[in-house]
Amino acid sequence: QVQLVESGGGLVQAGGSLRLSCAASGRTFNDSPMGWFRQAPGKERQFVATINWNGGRTDYADSVKGRFTISRDNAKNTVYLQMNSLRPEDTAVYYCAATTRISGLTFVNVYEYDYWGQGTQVTVSS
Repeated sequence: QVQLVESGGGLVQAGGSLRLSCAASGRTFNDSPMGWFRQAPGKERQFVATINWNGGRTDYADSVKGRFTISRDNAKNTVYLQMNSLRPEDTAVYYCAATTRISGLTFVNVYEYDYWGQGTQVTVSS
């Protein structure tokens, strides 16, 4: 059974930092892109960041460029999201996503992913 388990969320003041982790089990995703998405109350799930299979390519939503960094450790089957200079508008549930498609590209759309974690809450106070 494939599972993606996120951790590292919490409450932080504006300007602070958090590091999210997503550990995959049940199969490896070393040949595939992985991503982070977020969903605020009453809003659709939106793309945050994605990384290709070997970490050689990353893409970010404009709203997080320069503040967030996605990385992965294939030996640990884990993807990370370092979030700096957090803002109240970053408040959301953050989801890790993985796909079974073998590709050297990055995927920015919800429909391109097959597996999702349960989400971790990030709350940024002003």
